[in-house]
Amino acid sequence: MEAIILAGGFGSRLRTLVPDVPKPLAPIRSRPFLEYLLDYLILEGFQQIIVAVGDRADSIIGHFKAQYRTLAIRYSRETSPLGTGGAIRCALKAARSENVFVLNGDTFAQIDYRRMLSQQQETATSMTMAVKYVEDVSRYGRVEICRGQVKSLEFDGSLGGGYINAGVYLLPRRILEHDDLPEIFSFERDFLAPRIQHVRPRAFVMSGYFIDIGVPRDYQRAQKELPEWK
Repeated sequence: MEAIILAGGFGSRLRTLVPDVPKPLAPIRSRPFLEYLLDYLILEGFQQIIVAVGDRADSIIGHFKAQYRTLAIRYSRETSPLGTGGAIRCALKAARSENVFVLNGDTFAQIDYRRMLSQQQETATSMTMAVKYVEDVSRYGRVEICRGQVKSLEFDGSLGGGYINAGVYLLPRRILEHDDLPEIFSFERDFLAPRIQHVRPRAFVMSGYFIDIGVPRDYQRAQKELPEWK
């Protein structure tokens, strides 16, 4: 299995606590957050990843270089911000597998990746999106699901419990080869939401541990509860 990890964002909301390193290198109990994520991917059977870097890329490349434990690492580097969609499109060009997982470098989702891959193969769907039920969707937006298919994405104004986008996708390597996409775009807002009826993503409901360290409150919470996976 192969994965792309998006690690190029500015992390502006976390700068007050972690001013000197990019968000994926933010220390959790003296270890970079991204190491926890990579440890879990190794446990799940991944052998190669592409890290999409941008802001302070040299810090990430210098820390991990071309290998982390048994995991081979390559890099997709953006010289100016491309948005999540532009970063994914560039990284997909370097992918070797026909179907590639995409993850956020500031989010940990305890997912059975082999089962997610099997579900996509069994349903012959164009893409799969991991979702998780939470009691308060207000920070993340709501994902509407019907019979296992994602019907809509709501980004603002949602309250109460429901499914959220866990930020993990399984994509065909050529899914973003569209002439009408700009150079800079959001994968969720500019590609997925407007094309939801055409792309017809399947939902993969995860029940394991989930945390996004992008805000100070959850970054501090991760210091206490993020599991070790070595």
